[in-house]
Amino acid sequence: MDDCSLDEFRRRWQEELAQAQAPRKRRRPEAAERWARRPENEMNDVPFFGIQLPYELAINIFQYLDRKELGRCAQVSKTWKVIAEDEVLWYRLCQQEGHLPDSSISDYSCWKLIFQECRAKEHMLRTNWKNRKGAVSELEHIPDAVLCDVHSHDGVVIAGYTSGDVRVWDTRTWDYVAPFLESEDEEDEPGMQPNVSFVRINSSLAVAAYEDGFLNIWDLRTGKYPVHRFEHDARIQALALSQDDATVATASAFDVVMLSPSEEGYWQIAAEFEVPKLVQYLEIVPETGRCPVAVAAAGDLMYLLKAEDSARTLLYAHGPPVTCLDVSANQVAFGVQGLGWVYEGSKILVYSLEAGRRLLKLGNVLRDFTCVNLSDSPPNLMVSGNMDGRVRIHDLRSGNIALSLSAHQLGVSAVQVDDWKIVSGGEEGLVSVWDYRTNQKLWEVYSGHPVQHISFSSHSLITANVPYQTVMRNVDLDSFTTHRRHRGLIRAYEFAVDQLAFQSPLPVCRSSCDAMAIHYYDLALAFPYNHV
Repeated sequence: MDDCSLDEFRRRWQEELAQAQAPRKRRRPEAAERWARRPENEMNDVPFFGIQLPYELAINIFQYLDRKELGRCAQVSKTWKVIAEDEVLWYRLCQQEGHLPDSSISDYSCWKLIFQECRAKEHMLRTNWKNRKGAVSELEHIPDAVLCDVHSHDGVVIAGYTSGDVRVWDTRTWDYVAPFLESEDEEDEPGMQPNVSFVRINSSLAVAAYEDGFLNIWDLRTGKYPVHRFEHDARIQALALSQDDATVATASAFDVVMLSPSEEGYWQIAAEFEVPKLVQYLEIVPETGRCPVAVAAAGDLMYLLKAEDSARTLLYAHGPPVTCLDVSANQVAFGVQGLGWVYEGSKILVYSLEAGRRLLKLGNVLRDFTCVNLSDSPPNLMVSGNMDGRVRIHDLRSGNIALSLSAHQLGVSAVQVDDWKIVSGGEEGLVSVWDYRTNQKLWEVYSGHPVQHISFSSHSLITANVPYQTVMRNVDLDSFTTHRRHRGLIRAYEFAVDQLAFQSPLPVCRSSCDAMAIHYYDLALAFPYNHV
């Protein structure tokens, strides 16, 4: 190639290169100018798979992601990281998983950090439950009295005794001084009242029914003296207290009475019903507002009682007798006896309260169902206990038994379930904790009386061993031995205890000899089997 041809080639190459670079140089100032005109705190254009979305629309899309998916999205780009860490998304996740349900979005500045802390606390609680680590206390007994009935609500425990005494403990604050709830009658001396038949408690009220037909109602916010005293002509056979408002229902002889305060605060009879048979089981339907609704089981009859119009609706009639009962806001579940293995076994019937018709027939086993827990179970699940010693988890969507565990030799007397564990109590006095996802028994505790009450939350557990016999035996023997054998027992477990507590000395300086004993333990070693 000669010199002229080479010079011509260089000239043309430089022209083509200049033309190719010219559009790129023109585009850069335009893009920089548009970016400079964009406000600093505004992100209207979010790149989303080749298109630009408004920030609000991107947030609406990201709200369907869980915590793991949000973490992956935060690694895509800086823009996606800003969206994935938006306070609205993490506040919504906290609410969905039940963390700080009563909080508003303005209460904390970093909801992602709050979510991580709540998850860490939840993991710690689950580990303590599985390893049986925490603080445990035996609530103080009353001398020369036998435990008759126990109930609890949100960590507050109420107990009634054969002496007529009623005591309340607040286990949330580890209150060592359990106050007595006094009677209104001045003639009733302490410890000389009739036996307590039933006790119930909610967030504001405490109720006790006595063998002579009297009923005392205390307002926990005003003091230890009753705000109302009601009298039946006969013994009270069943007692119910609403979980979320001030409504009390009692069954005596063939009458069911519903009590509630007026707008001025005076207690009055909201409704009264007459049933043809004696009522054995009575429950108040939650979340009914100012028009209370109760469910009563009398032999082989099941009634829906509405205080609004004093009407009773017959749900179930002329079949095998009812053996257990529980209600939720929309459904009622009750066990019925079998007709013998030749005909039909025992079963659980689930009815719709709104429609008044049967939804499911569950079970069909040889022995009778002794307890059923519908109100505290996870959605679409229900747990039951049977005289055959098995605990069963029922799937309310399909009507099948999701899980069946052989738990207690003498029959199941109390049971509760959450999203991963079962706590069951037996007639032999054994309390067992199970991880039902692995069908594994985690730990158990024994006492010599049937377990009549179980109530747990994510961080605490209340159990009560109540004797069937309410007559004190061998009262002339040593007081500790006598009550150890026959008085009954209430235990409170706290699993949200800091790990440093296991290294600290026992708080003996905080209690007297008569106060309840509280110890920080590895609970697996705290209670060996006690056959006293």
